[in-house]
Amino acid sequence: MIPRPQTDEYGQYYGRYIQRVPEGSDLMVLLSGQPDELQRLLQGITDAQANARPAPGEWSVKEVVGHLCDTERIFGYRALRIARGDTTPLPGFEQDDYIRATDFNLRSLSDLIEEFSAHRRSNVLCFQPLTEAETARLGTASNNPVSVRAPLYMMAGHVMHHIESLRTDYKVGQ
Repeated sequence: MIPRPQTDEYGQYYGRYIQRVPEGSDLMVLLSGQPDELQRLLQGITDAQANARPAPGEWSVKEVVGHLCDTERIFGYRALRIARGDTTPLPGFEQDDYIRATDFNLRSLSDLIEEFSAHRRSNVLCFQPLTEAETARLGTASNNPVSVRAPLYMMAGHVMHHIESLRTDYKVGQ
């Protein structure tokens, strides 16, 4: 079990994701199950439906999944660098700039889901064997102290946030 990070192990903004992870959760079980949950949620969505935006200025379903892929990579990279004892400060990233820099709508939804699943599987394989001492290591990301376990909890809570948004704001799976 990877303990929940303390509030001094991450920037305040990320607390909204970390707090979504239920107390006492086996984080690796939760992380491992999220790709299947996302797949089930989006299984009835066509590529044309996944290209539509629920409102002007909002992301399409494909852009949401593409964003999950990008964020999975970035949080995983941060956790890896810190887990390996790298104390180099890591920069933040602006999610909207990442969305604007590519056109996720040119890809198939199934391809994007497969990419997310591959990243998540890789991250679980990488981080599951870490010791408690390794997950407590501290580095700096986005100008904030961050432990290894913080981005792992962020990954889970971030996906939970977007799954909830897909259900409520996008009316997916209803």
